[in-house]
Amino acid sequence: MTETAPHFRLRSALPFWMSLGMIPLALIGAAFGGWTLILLPLYGWLSVTVLDAVLGLNETNPDPDTPESDLFWHRLITLIWFPIQFATIFGLLWWVTHTDHLSPSETVALFFGVGVISGTVGIVYAHELLHQRTRLERWLGDLLLASVLYSHFRTEHLLVHHPHVGTPRDGVTARYNEGFHRYFWRVLRTGLPSAWRAERLMLARAGRPVWHRSNPFWRYGALQLAMAALALWIGGLAGLGLLAWQAFIAIWQLELTNYVEHYGLTRRYLGDGKYEHVQPHHSWNAAHTASNWLLINLQRHSDHHFKPQRRFPLLQTYAEDKAPQLPLGYPAMTALAMIPPLWRRRMNPRVRAWRRKYYPGVRDWTPYREASLPWPAGS
Repeated sequence: MTETAPHFRLRSALPFWMSLGMIPLALIGAAFGGWTLILLPLYGWLSVTVLDAVLGLNETNPDPDTPESDLFWHRLITLIWFPIQFATIFGLLWWVTHTDHLSPSETVALFFGVGVISGTVGIVYAHELLHQRTRLERWLGDLLLASVLYSHFRTEHLLVHHPHVGTPRDGVTARYNEGFHRYFWRVLRTGLPSAWRAERLMLARAGRPVWHRSNPFWRYGALQLAMAALALWIGGLAGLGLLAWQAFIAIWQLELTNYVEHYGLTRRYLGDGKYEHVQPHHSWNAAHTASNWLLINLQRHSDHHFKPQRRFPLLQTYAEDKAPQLPLGYPAMTALAMIPPLWRRRMNPRVRAWRRKYYPGVRDWTPYREASLPWPAGS
């Protein structure tokens, strides 16, 4: 089913603005402490999951040829999010380091909640912005990533994850039977060197040295240093530590999402360093209504990898015969991923069914499971 242009008016864009509901909850937590500090994680995880159960699936597809002028209200929330997140992080840093209103444990809990904001919303919006062509959007994406001290995600995502998803070159394609905790530390350990390698190879192809000014790592370092310096200036070492704490929580949520998106899904190796083209069935899809509102359709992930530059309001959802489906939305699935035995019980049968459906001719999945196949040529 395809919808026409009226779908893209302000009223239809407003559900994607539900992320704004997190900001007053952070302020309430900062003002009152105590039990109010749990409101923010509950809003981001539990309430959205409950809404998913109530509202069900949204399997309606917008017209992918909708003109960009009709997407103004959808795009606006991503454009204004950096100043909102920046003011929240550094405003609360000033508050907790210049008052004695909250205890140390309440302060840590508050900035856990701030990390929920910058991870659940900020990095997701940064992801959308970095895929766009305009200079403003890419800069806003860079600023959002710098606020969680994870700037190299831009390079790793655009130069490694998208071209090499489902292959051994892509570190964030979670392997079959790999628990999240092992996956998380593997990604933290390998992500930065992987991104550096990708930029070095790109510069080498252009005949430029790695220290050339076009290397984005100069920008990454400068922006992250500026964020750290501001936190230090506002709140001293405590301010710097709280900035790092919320960044860690945000990164943890990002990598939980990455883990869920491609768990156990691989592309067929064709030999000579070549893999089949990316198809919708190489990503887990989820059509759950409320979590797609909060995550600006990130769960329509099959189409995002199939058409990476398609803006989030235009992403298509796929039926079960075209792409594998998650049983729940991302908030519930990421919670499940934190308990590997329960995750495997729920997801491993789905991966095995996916293998039988799309690759009945593959008899030995060991090299895919162990990521021991050759890297894609030229990577």
